[in-house]
Amino acid sequence: METDSSIRQVRGVARAVTQTPVAWPDFANFGVLLRALLITHALALVCAVSAGDGWVGIGAAFMAQIVVLEPALAACLGLWVSCARWLRRSGRLAWIVAGALGLVGALAVRAALAAYFDVPDTARVIAFTLSAVALIAYDASLRHAALAPSLSQARLMALNSRIRPHFLFNSLNAVLGILRSDPRRAETALEELADLYRVLMRDHDDLVRLSDEIALGRRYLDLEKLRLGERLLVLWEIDAVPPDARVPPLLLQPLLENAVYHGVEPSSIPALVRVGIRRAAGQIEIEISNPYHGVTVHGGGQHMAVANIRERLRLYFDLAGGFVQDVRDGRYRVQLHFPYTTGADADE
Repeated sequence: METDSSIRQVRGVARAVTQTPVAWPDFANFGVLLRALLITHALALVCAVSAGDGWVGIGAAFMAQIVVLEPALAACLGLWVSCARWLRRSGRLAWIVAGALGLVGALAVRAALAAYFDVPDTARVIAFTLSAVALIAYDASLRHAALAPSLSQARLMALNSRIRPHFLFNSLNAVLGILRSDPRRAETALEELADLYRVLMRDHDDLVRLSDEIALGRRYLDLEKLRLGERLLVLWEIDAVPPDARVPPLLLQPLLENAVYHGVEPSSIPALVRVGIRRAAGQIEIEISNPYHGVTVHGGGQHMAVANIRERLRLYFDLAGGFVQDVRDGRYRVQLHFPYTTGADADE
């Protein structure tokens, strides 16, 4: 029977879901919402094709599915968004509850519309709803699994390329240069260097405090200033930074290193690195700029760091995050924006 076949398909998709990492997506995010809509409508079209006879029959079957699908999906997504705090803390139980909520919503909508429209039978509604929830969960788990290698790559890049070996040697030489004249500053520099590498070697699995990222960036620039002296000028414009904001780990430091490496080192005169961070309309906006000396300096740039950060923004925030770079008025700029997320949101 068609119903038995549908139930077997649901079990197969659900089995695949249970074998992948669990992650509760942010359905208020436009990208996540769009994929949920596309998944459910594509599934409705597949059901219509399997049930319809000819184009007219397929169209009629698809409309019968949509009559129940659209209001049920709207109610279900509303429930998922409103219960997001609890669902994020529920592990695998979250998707079981989500499926139950979706099933109750779909059956309630079907019962309400049955007197006015030609709606699918109850068994087909159950199979369709559970399949849709399972496919959405599978999509979320795939994105969650895709994020882990990117985070590992970010940490390895920080150790192997972004914090280059000669940065360590240069920092130690700079400390030796002031060891006798300013032993207190040399001691502080060694502590900053140890703190910097301690953070970089830590596992990074979730969003971190923006204040910690700023502190990490300051440590890095303080160490570089020992070597570059008055050639390195830094302007922090961070008065509008919310103290509870969360950001992806290892976000600022590699961009600051690029700014120093490409904007300050080639310059024979003082060069300004400008760092601007603020909250605007529910978004965190970051802009880092440095003098531009052309693409021939230092071999044209470290594109791996930029590409990795862009990828992690996409994986963390989907279409809600953005990364652009340009050259304007003799300065190279990178601009990032992503949703303002608090510590409470990260714990939900």
